[in-house]
Amino acid sequence: MFERLSERLDGVLGGFRQRGVITEKMLKEGLREVRKALLEADVNYQVARDFLMKVEERALGEDVLASVRPGEQIVKIVHDELVTLLGSGSRELEEAPVPPTVIMLVGLQGSGKTTTAAKLGRRLKHAGSRPALVACDPYRPAAADQLETLAKAIDVPLVARPSGEDMATLASKALEAARRDGVTHLLLDMAGRLQIDGKLMEELRAVKDKVGPQEVLLVADGMTGQEAVRIAEGFHEVVGLTGVVLSKMDGDARGGAALSIYGVLGVPVRFVGVGERPEDLTSFDAVRMAGRILQMGDIVGLVERAQQTIDLEETERLEKKILGKGEFDLDDFLRSIQQIQKMGPLKGLLKMLPGVNSSMLDQADVDPKRVRHIEAIILSMTPEERRKPQILNGSRRARIARGSGRPVHEVNKLLKQFKEMRKMMKQMGKLAPQLMKGGGPPDLGQLMG
Repeated sequence: MFERLSERLDGVLGGFRQRGVITEKMLKEGLREVRKALLEADVNYQVARDFLMKVEERALGEDVLASVRPGEQIVKIVHDELVTLLGSGSRELEEAPVPPTVIMLVGLQGSGKTTTAAKLGRRLKHAGSRPALVACDPYRPAAADQLETLAKAIDVPLVARPSGEDMATLASKALEAARRDGVTHLLLDMAGRLQIDGKLMEELRAVKDKVGPQEVLLVADGMTGQEAVRIAEGFHEVVGLTGVVLSKMDGDARGGAALSIYGVLGVPVRFVGVGERPEDLTSFDAVRMAGRILQMGDIVGLVERAQQTIDLEETERLEKKILGKGEFDLDDFLRSIQQIQKMGPLKGLLKMLPGVNSSMLDQADVDPKRVRHIEAIILSMTPEERRKPQILNGSRRARIARGSGRPVHEVNKLLKQFKEMRKMMKQMGKLAPQLMKGGGPPDLGQLMG
């Protein structure tokens, strides 16, 4: 998401940062490159034009070019205008005065409505709510079956599915059942079409009139660029969207839809789908997203992802081992890797760290195959070998290499890295009590001993 755009903007803004003096001509030349980058990312032409006019106006109107650090000020202006372009901050879901809160999920066929309904249900449940799902597509039985399967996987109830009635009647009955059952959020997975048509819109309007949803969220394929904006316009005109969920943003999406929707419709992007797993749905925060586009990182987003996916009990157990006697073994190492894997691809996580740019990622060894190789090596060991790696002699290492399908030198490299890591863990265990008591800097001799 935004990878190509980030690279282009980083090149232009990096050029500004390196100059002690920036003239008006230099500024305009740089902004022309920004314009090209935005249009290549499939940003709406008028949105890109307005954005650049505001950046240029602010840069020329605030004595930026005459300041001591003009490059940094231009970067800040670009960041601030990107935040405005993306919708200024984040938006929480509107809550009903009396539960349940009703959320309609609309969109074309294949946009990802059903999986998004399940992802949002899981997210709400994780936040302590009691959501329920409704399969509101009477035309495609497979959609109801898919939603039922997903509902079981995330342990969220499916309170209704089509049984001959129209969508408005089905949604109304589901709402009554949700009220009786104490549901806090009712997610309606509405029918879609291959393209917008009058009949579908009439049915969606009837559902909205019948159940009065607090949110009408359009699920749009983020990879379709400006087509997603046109689809959003069509739905907004008829049913009045309150937000947009961009799906499939982990693929080759150029980001044009995310950067254009608010500027064209005034409707904010609320969530972004970044994978197929139930946990792969993130809140869309304009400030954080602007930071990621400009390669400033997104620490808050990284923490939120960790909170959504990591097993806290397992983390506390590992922490006690590390800060206790430092008895960190290969089983613990494997569990740590698996915890990190739950958060998503390592390359995506590194992008969320401040200061990490594309060139750094290209140089870093973040091949996901390497993680699978490490798992294969550890799982080819016996339980005793994982607990006591010091017993791994040459013949045992050769057997592990054969069992994992990896060369012996990779087994040796892993064991060497693990030995260094465990040494560091033991040092941390010695250091922690002194720091917690406020005893000042540790005795280096004792730490190294």
